[in-house]
Amino acid sequence: MLFNKPVHELTFADVVAFCKRGIPENKQLDYKYMLPKNHEKFAKTIASFANAMGGTIIVGVQDDKNDKPAPPFLGIAYHEKVRNSVEDIIQTYIDPVVFVDINIVLNKRGDRMFVVIDIPQSNLTPHLVGKSKRAYVRTGQSSRPEAIVHPDKLPWLLDHRQKSERLRHILYDKAESHFDNYLKTCAVSADGESVSTLSFVPLYPQEPLTDYTQLPRLVTAAATRAPYGVMANPEYPQKPVQDGLTVISNERGIYKMTEFNAYGLIMNKQVVSLDEIVNGHVSQSIHIETLAQNAVLFFSTAQKFLEKISSGGPLQFRFKISNTRGKRALLVNKQATVLEDYLRLDRNLFLTDLQHQLPDLLENILHETAWSLGLQVRPEEIRALVQHYLQETGT
Repeated sequence: MLFNKPVHELTFADVVAFCKRGIPENKQLDYKYMLPKNHEKFAKTIASFANAMGGTIIVGVQDDKNDKPAPPFLGIAYHEKVRNSVEDIIQTYIDPVVFVDINIVLNKRGDRMFVVIDIPQSNLTPHLVGKSKRAYVRTGQSSRPEAIVHPDKLPWLLDHRQKSERLRHILYDKAESHFDNYLKTCAVSADGESVSTLSFVPLYPQEPLTDYTQLPRLVTAAATRAPYGVMANPEYPQKPVQDGLTVISNERGIYKMTEFNAYGLIMNKQVVSLDEIVNGHVSQSIHIETLAQNAVLFFSTAQKFLEKISSGGPLQFRFKISNTRGKRALLVNKQATVLEDYLRLDRNLFLTDLQHQLPDLLENILHETAWSLGLQVRPEEIRALVQHYLQETGT
């Protein structure tokens, strides 16, 4: 993790403090004193990050013979069109286009700046550069920071991604098994119950984004509280697992688990079906309000956790509910009997989507959920629900 805050929140002083740490250029970091005149070469650097693990370019910093930032850290003269210049280079030289986060960081007088370009790991690889249509990957070697991957060698790059995909499945499956194992230790079973699973995991995980020993502090900082509940309640014990940490509770007989992993996975599992008396008979119900509360708390917690570990690449979001057939779905005065055996929604998202489009994301997911469970509800009803619960979290 390069910075202890999101790129778009950086100040001039933050960049100066970072440079003083003397971190050399590497697989995920590059310094440029000026925006290079050779635009294709600059595009090559951007594409090489996107094709590998993502990375950050800081413009306005000179580097020494050891590839470390060299003082004084004064930035470069402010130029209002630098953002447009970077975007034009990307659109002209890179295919398909790489989507980056650009922050123009000004000093107090507003006459000097650093340009921080955050390039996420891409799910559209390989990104090809220039008329020759060559693919590059970041190596981190000072003599050869970018390596060419010729078109006939692209299967190597794709195989690298396939290994990451296998790791993603392993991380997901292990987290799911921890909840089942917890229930077994409690001598209880979720058979027949509807269990909700909300998760984020990097689309292409490769290595830990933080040291697992830092997870207790990060989890406590990410916990989200609202009048209707707490996600990853720091008052409950934190149980270590391989490369991760879980917060498990059984409050009022509702079993739930939130797991955080050093590779960037966060998962919440909990029983969401309730036994209620309907016309003198016991009926199992799923309340959309409960699903909305859980989703709001989870998204808020996930955003804070992912920001802390600087997860910049694409993320796979998944929402599942098991054992739904025959349950009663309810929203206020509307109800329906669910015909689907289970529900599963998948989205490929970025951390910036959570930071800038959270209400819209939640509305879309919850409206599709209600529809899938048999309820015809107006988008405005879901929007009002989301806005109310977001306000209660202070988001």
